[in-house]
Amino acid sequence: MSSRNRRRVAVTGVGLVSPLGVGTAENWNAILASRSGIGSITRFDPSEYPSRIAGEVKGFDPLDYVDKKDVKKSDTFIHYALAASRFALEDAGFTIDDGNRDRVGVIIGSGIGGLPLIESMHRVLLEKGPSRVSPFFIPGLIVNMAAGQVSIHYGARGPNTAPATACTTGAHAVGDAFRLIQYGEADAMIAGGAEGVITPLAVAGFCAMRALSHSFNDQPEKASRPWDVHRDGFVMGEGAGIVFLEELESAKARGAKIYAEMVGYGMSADAYHISAPHPDGDGAVRVMQAALKDAGLSPEAIGYINAHGTSTPLGDLSEVRAVKTVFGDHAYKLAVSSTKSSTGHLLGAAGGLEMGFLALAVRDQVLPPTLNLDEPGEDCDLDFVPHKARKAELAYALSNSFGFGGTNGAIILKRYEGD
Repeated sequence: MSSRNRRRVAVTGVGLVSPLGVGTAENWNAILASRSGIGSITRFDPSEYPSRIAGEVKGFDPLDYVDKKDVKKSDTFIHYALAASRFALEDAGFTIDDGNRDRVGVIIGSGIGGLPLIESMHRVLLEKGPSRVSPFFIPGLIVNMAAGQVSIHYGARGPNTAPATACTTGAHAVGDAFRLIQYGEADAMIAGGAEGVITPLAVAGFCAMRALSHSFNDQPEKASRPWDVHRDGFVMGEGAGIVFLEELESAKARGAKIYAEMVGYGMSADAYHISAPHPDGDGAVRVMQAALKDAGLSPEAIGYINAHGTSTPLGDLSEVRAVKTVFGDHAYKLAVSSTKSSTGHLLGAAGGLEMGFLALAVRDQVLPPTLNLDEPGEDCDLDFVPHKARKAELAYALSNSFGFGGTNGAIILKRYEGD
């Protein structure tokens, strides 16, 4: 289908659950106030771990979003997805009914899925035997069940899939939903990512990779510090980021508020290493170029990038090099920040959460800050919006997501001012 014939897509709802809060307003207010959601791990005793900090969701009661009989039948990431989907639908003011349910789909992915349930059921197996393993064990943990449960809960009978592309999952979910609406396969989509794996095994695994920050265990809020010279790894987070996308004309016809118009989506692969980024950001270069081409934009159109920016020594520098390659001199005129400095890294949910933050930034014409950027590292010399949010005029903004296996996604939003 030619770009001329593609349908336009609006963002009309945002639902967020993160270490900063439960609900979209709570999250956005925390971002603008430069608050951190990082603290000491409380889910288990981390005293023997090199990294003892994480971004845990606080004050979340699954009974507020899941029937009591169903809570133990599904893992934490599913609970977060159900909550964030409710927030996104309510925010959009959209009701799924018999007149539209076949044209409303769900794409919600997870990077890891139900690891907490795997760990707990494995203990049951070892201690009590196979007969005591729950019959809901498998449907409670598989990655596609967040999308499945949301679909069942709301009766959305359109396209239903679940990408599992590591830390690019949320971005790919939103981008794939965008394509389905563009090409007429659906009129509206619930899309994003969910993750909840702050568990002994997951933290041990990332520690073994030397991927997590370990130098700030006594100052958790300072640990996630993208582009800072003292950055030493990412901080694990959890939660869900869900957006509600609609065909633009339908959204206008029902009088929906429109956060932004989604205009570009790109995908690429590094084909380089299972976990390390290409030193020159080759895959990141090509994914941003693909998103710009899809949107029909020159690099100079972009005013802000919500970066992948995980606070790892190699990853942050690779992304900076990619931005400089794609944007040339304009790289020093646009703003780049990482909201992971506030939330930690939500893994498969990161792209969905950051898509929500991008939509809010475009709506409010404000740049989210990068916390803890006290002394920029080598070659990290762009405008990273340190410490405090600030106002800006944003016509177009971009979000990057990169994942293990070298999988990349980029999304571009446009300020919507009516036609």
